[in-house]
Amino acid sequence: MVRQMPEDPIVRNIIDMVRGAQINRRALLRGAAVGAAGAGTLALSACGGGGGGGGGGGAVDQGDGSAGSIVWGNWTYYLDYNEDTQTWPTLDEFMAQTNINVDYIEDIDDNNTFYGKIKDQLKLGQNTGYDTITLTDWMNGRLIQDGQVQELDASRMPNTKNLLANLRDSLDVDPGRKYTMPWQAPASGVVWNTEAVPDGIKTIDDFLRPELKGKVGMLTEMRDTMGIIMQGLGTNISGEWGDPEFDAALAWLDDAIKSGQVAQLKGNSYTQDLETDTTLAAIAWTGDIAILNSEQGERWTLEVPESGGVITADSFSVPNGTTPENKELVEDLINFYYEPEIAAQVADYVWFVTPVEGAREAMEKVNAEQVDNPFIFPDEDMNNRLHGFRTLTPQEDKKYTEAFSKVLGL
Repeated sequence: MVRQMPEDPIVRNIIDMVRGAQINRRALLRGAAVGAAGAGTLALSACGGGGGGGGGGGAVDQGDGSAGSIVWGNWTYYLDYNEDTQTWPTLDEFMAQTNINVDYIEDIDDNNTFYGKIKDQLKLGQNTGYDTITLTDWMNGRLIQDGQVQELDASRMPNTKNLLANLRDSLDVDPGRKYTMPWQAPASGVVWNTEAVPDGIKTIDDFLRPELKGKVGMLTEMRDTMGIIMQGLGTNISGEWGDPEFDAALAWLDDAIKSGQVAQLKGNSYTQDLETDTTLAAIAWTGDIAILNSEQGERWTLEVPESGGVITADSFSVPNGTTPENKELVEDLINFYYEPEIAAQVADYVWFVTPVEGAREAMEKVNAEQVDNPFIFPDEDMNNRLHGFRTLTPQEDKKYTEAFSKVLGL
């Protein structure tokens, strides 16, 4: 597939740098954040533009692409990455084994923003520019209900027998996972700068302490932010609740934003604000913080609060515009990532709950220190703290999303 280069000179320059393998992935995110005002999502799409199955490291075997080529759209920090070779090791292994070229693009910043980019093509059944995407299950549910994604062929993906039982029917509009297959099961909790916030964040009201004014961040993903606030106010987000519970949490958030207490409202680019100390405390995705800590010396503390965190799944789907031939290549890709050894390698890097049975045993050889990591393999205490945001009706989804977006000023 030939892509037109963006007209924006900042984006063009970033993509040129990536293609030349002159900067690493983390530096790209930092540089893009500094290089353009309001370029939070810009930085991410630019990072994706350099995906292409890994930038430099010409000695890495990536196959010859003779079996075909597919485009995979994913979130940032969501696949094992080697800073030295500037490649994705497991993806390189897949390409070398199969001779299928994968153009790997990290440009999902949040579900609604990404959906807005491709919604017209989805509605018309046209090629979206992606053969597979890994959106969050609530958004996948919308695509399934609207008939915009293809049914997967389970016979081509024998390794998906390894899917964790509790995820097989976790998407109520896709029982048995005919249209989606979980990639990772991300969890959200609270994070704070360990040195700057020595007392930590134990309850949602701790975000409101005077010394944190203007230094608190929230995610633009409604279910993560509202899920943690609602639980902090005593609501069981997996159970029965309605307008009163949602409205109470939204009022809490509205007050925090209007008072200037909460100043940063971001999708995946929220990590940039943590790095620059623009944000000192936030609602965050667990795996992102693990990566930041590993690269910058354990600067942040991450916890799932006792009141509860949020867990969901980001899952592979195949838009209707993907050709039958490329759909088969996507199924080969999914099957590869459901090998426990491969799943363990990914989990060791991304630090999210892996959906693959057997990955914990495989982790013994990959990195034994991770075997008891509750953010990858939740223990009983962690499982008790993580809850799924109940499925909303289409009417609720529209009403709550609009109300949330209005409060955020989106």
